[in-house]
Amino acid sequence: MAFAKNSRYAKTPTVEVKLADGRTVTAVKLRRIPRADADSEAYAVRDGDRLDLLAHRQLGDATAHWRIADANSEVDGAALVAELGREIDLPKS
Repeated sequence: MAFAKNSRYAKTPTVEVKLADGRTVTAVKLRRIPRADADSEAYAVRDGDRLDLLAHRQLGDATAHWRIADANSEVDGAALVAELGREIDLPKS
């Protein structure tokens, strides 16, 4: 299993799992969300915000949207921008 080097799963180990029907599959181990980075800035969600756009603007990489989710200890990143005015943390690069 190979992930892009900037994927949240790039350094996550995999395991072999035997299913009830006898097949063996490779699965990614559960990834623990890291502790929030103290080097972040508060941001109030605006109309039209999307995590990929925020990641591109703040981090220079739209695929790094998962870093914003991690900074807010949010599993569902889309939930971060669902409520206008919600204050979220944006990592500083």
